[in-house]
Amino acid sequence: MTESSDKSLAMTVLMTPDLANFSGAVHGGALLRLLDQVAYACASRYCKSYVVTLFIDQVYFRKPVNVGDLVTFKANVNYTGNTTLEVGIRTEAALPTEDTSRHVMSCYFTMMAKDEDGNAKPVPPLALDNDVEQRLFEAGRIRREMRREMMDRSKSLHVGGLDQLRGG
Repeated sequence: MTESSDKSLAMTVLMTPDLANFSGAVHGGALLRLLDQVAYACASRYCKSYVVTLFIDQVYFRKPVNVGDLVTFKANVNYTGNTTLEVGIRTEAALPTEDTSRHVMSCYFTMMAKDEDGNAKPVPPLALDNDVEQRLFEAGRIRREMRREMMDRSKSLHVGGLDQLRGG
């Protein structure tokens, strides 16, 4: 069993001018990069192994993030399969001079555990300690099923599509 403290992670980062886009807000790509790092840290600590990103689901940019904001990424392992796990991340932003924060984005990362040779390896089963964790696990299982269905459906859309554009 994995300790409860290994299921979650919080990281706070100051948004600096080098992260800004042309409108002065923090660039979405910079936030995605940070989200991927947080998902990696949470998943690798949980699995105690190297992990790679397989999917990013339901990225919602709810409100802008501004230069000068302190952004806190709250990550949690929601679901585990055989070799993959889902990490949910809630992101909040606040000015250092304010006591209130605002929910700016949420998303789900599916990560795959890898062994020393780069092969998929089993992840520890997730201990579900309360009703909230049970609901998060079930929601993660449903998202996994939806991803599989979307992948099956998209296969028929890409027959000769993107490959032809690339000259393949």
